[in-house]
Order: sequence, then C-alpha cells, then structure tokens
Amino acid sequence: MLDKILRLGKETAIYGLSTVVGRLLNFLIVPFYANVLLPAENGVISNVYAYIAFANVFFCYGMEPAYMRFVSSLEIGDKKQNFSVPFLSLLATSFILATGIYFNSDALASLLDFQPEQHQFIRYAGWILFFDAITVIPFASLRMEQKAKRFAVLKIFNIIINLILNLILILGFGMHAEGVFLANLLASGFTFLALSGMVLKQLTFRFPAKLYKEILKFGLPYIPAGLAGIAMQVVDRPIVKALTNDDTLGIYQLNYRLGIFMMLIVGMFDYAWRPFFLNHSKDPDAKLLFAKVFTYYMLGAMTIFLTVSFFIEDIVRINFFGRQFFPPVYWEGVEIVPWILLAYVFTGVYIVFVVGVYLEKKTKYLPLITGAGALLNIGANFVLIPLIGILGAALSTLLSYIVMAIGIYFASQKFYYVKYEWNKIIKIGVPALILFGAFLLFRPEPLSPAGFIFKIVLFVIFAAVLFAVKVIDGREMAEARKIIRRILRLSSV
Repeated sequence: MLDKILRLGKETAIYGLSTVVGRLLNFLIVPFYANVLLPAENGVISNVYAYIAFANVFFCYGMEPAYMRFVSSLEIGDKKQNFSVPFLSLLATSFILATGIYFNSDALASLLDFQPEQHQFIRYAGWILFFDAITVIPFASLRMEQKAKRFAVLKIFNIIINLILNLILILGFGMHAEGVFLANLLASGFTFLALSGMVLKQLTFRFPAKLYKEILKFGLPYIPAGLAGIAMQVVDRPIVKALTNDDTLGIYQLNYRLGIFMMLIVGMFDYAWRPFFLNHSKDPDAKLLFAKVFTYYMLGAMTIFLTVSFFIEDIVRINFFGRQFFPPVYWEGVEIVPWILLAYVFTGVYIVFVVGVYLEKKTKYLPLITGAGALLNIGANFVLIPLIGILGAALSTLLSYIVMAIGIYFASQKFYYVKYEWNKIIKIGVPALILFGAFLLFRPEPLSPAGFIFKIVLFVIFAAVLFAVKVIDGREMAEARKIIRRILRLSSV
C-alpha cells in the first residue's frame, strides 16, 4: 500500500510541477504590481478577477470533472466521443457567452460598479474566459493520459508568456491595469493554439445524446456548487471594498496571495488525486489506502502551515536591490496570511473527502455543502470586517472552508464509508495549533536573531512531538526507505 502512496506523491510532483513553477513565476508578479501599480489599481484588477472566477463557473459548468469521470470508465461511447462531447459543448457555449459580454460591456461595467472607461476590462475578461474554457478538456485529457511533461510545459508556457507580456505592456507601453488583462488574453490564446493539434486528433463529430445527457447530469450541479465555492474564495474582495476602500482591498489582495505557499501544495495534490482515486477505487484495499493518504496529507500540510506562518513576516521585509519584497504600506496586512494558509489546508481536506460523492455520482450534494460554506463566509465578512478589518475577512474564509470540509465528510461517508486515522490526525493537528498559538502569543521581532532561534525551536518541538507520538511507525518508515531506494535505482538506469 505504501508504494501506491509514494506513487501518488511522485504523480503529485510530476503533475504539480507546472503548478509549482507556474505559481512561483506568477508570484513574481506580485511585488512587481506592488511597486509599479497603485493600490487602487491593484484593487480594480482584483475585483475584475473576482468576477472572472464567478463567470468561469458558468463557462465550464462542470465539464472537466464530468469528462474525467466518464472517460475513466467509458460507460458510454468511445474515447474520442468522451473527449469531443464536452469539448464541443464548451466551444459553442463559451463563444456565445463571450460574444454577449463583449457587446454588453458598457451595461455590465455599470452594473458591477466600474468606471465607464473601464468597460474595456470587461471585454478582455469575456475572451479570457472563452479561451480558458476551451482548454479545460484538452488539459484534463493530458492528465488522464498521464502526459505529465506536455501538461507541465504548456502550463508553464502560459505563465511565462503572461509574465513577459505584463512587463512589455506595463513598462514598455504604459498600459497599467489594461496591460494586465491584455497580457492574460494573449497568453490564453497562444496556449490554445499550442493545444490545437491534440484537439484535432481526438475530435469526432459523432455526438451520442445519451452520453451528453449523463455528462450534463453529473456536471451541472457544479454550477451552484462552483458558484458557492468561488464565493468562498473571492466574495470577500467586493465586501472588503464596500466596507473599506480600494487601498485596503489592494493591501488585502496582495497579502492574500502569500497563501500561494499552501495553495501550491493543495493544487499539486488536487491534480494527482482525482486520477489516482479513480484508478484505485476498485482495489480491495482502496478505502484503507484513501485513509492513509489523508494522514500523510495532514502531516505535510500542517508542517508547511507552521513553517510559512513562522517566517512570512521575515520574507516580506527582505531587501532586494534596495527594495523590500513588499513595500511597507502592505506590511500591516501580513497578519492575515496564516489564516489563509489554514483555509487552504481545509481546502485539501475537502479534496480528500470528496472521493465518495465523486465515485458514487452524488454531485447533487455539492451545492448544499458549498452553499452552506458560502453563506457563512458572506455573513461572517459583514460581521467581522467592521470589527477587526481585513483579518475578519481572512477568518471568514477559514470558517467557510471548515464548514465545507465537515459537510463533504458526512456526505461522502454516507455513501462510501472510509475509516480515517483520526487518532493520528489529532496527534498532528493539536501540537501544530498549540505551537502556532505560542508563536502568536510571543510574536518575535521579524528578521531578528532571537526571533529566528525562537521559531526554529518551535519547529523542532513539533518534529520531536511527531516522532514521540509515532505518527509514522518504524515499519512504515523502513518500508518507505526500501521503496524510495528502489525508485532511485530504477530512475538511474
């Protein structure tokens, strides 16, 4: 069993390579925006992308998970049909939606409370959504066919092109916020062109109505579920703006992005997890395997949570060539980062627990679960932001993900019971939270030698506790060493 988990780790690394490199490259744009654009401009960009995230749910309407579910079993139709049906559906609907956005950009700008001259941003957003939607199925196909290298190269290609165009359009042509959207649009268009060859090879116009009906039945619940899920991620932005101002929103958004350290891990895991549990769901030890995966996920996630939480204030104050990583105006918002990291930990918990709902085709429960989280998020934002500012927005996000993880757990257990190792989970989580509480209580001075030593001591205590309570027993560690040595020998051949 451990060899399967290690294989999942390997697949996570391979499929997540593009996520890691891409997110890190994208992360480099954060200090660039902070130093080149005004906080108000960052606030406007943040607001547009919040609406893009919501619109993306309608543009994709659950076709990616539906495609992966049905192409893995080929219950109806052949491989080409399972690719072409969702792809052609997305091509047609996304073109109609993007065209509608283009010709109604003025009205939409007014409705969404943008300045009249910012309607062009809405037009860019529509076509960004179009190209992103029609690449969903090709990228999902690469994942299901385990073409990791090509997947990674294309994802990284998109990010690099986007970064280069940002530099050219903002610094070279002085386009500011408009340059951000135009760069994204061009990068998305180039990415689709790079995928077009594989699309043509898999395309067929044989369109089984029964397959389309089943795909829609599986995928459409992802619209309300996706809207609620996106709400938990981005609805805090317009609420922060409404209750404060664009400057505060810009500070909140750029500090929120520091959650990338945990988002990378969760994103990498998500890429590998869905193909993994689909491929192993019929194994006789599948449920025990899934329980072990959850334990190892929590071990890794809480370790990263503590590490980043301890050192994030040092990172943002580091001086690069006479400039801080973040200018001082953004430092006041760093307090939200640990809570955003913890919210991403619970995002990963949700991803693990969703296996039962996914395998048993009970996606109708997703809107109820994510809807509860979204409503809590919205309500908590309006209560907490006036009391404690942007920290209230971060805590609202965390609470919503906790509720969503609990909800998906009970729904999945009802249809696909897994006996998780809760005793080990407690042994991981409780010490981590106690040490995090000690860090918040003493709050060592950033970039100070004494503070650095204090943080290292806390981390060593965490590692010592994990070994003392035997979260991973000696037999598992010995087996892991044998498997790793075998993998290394095979890799060297």
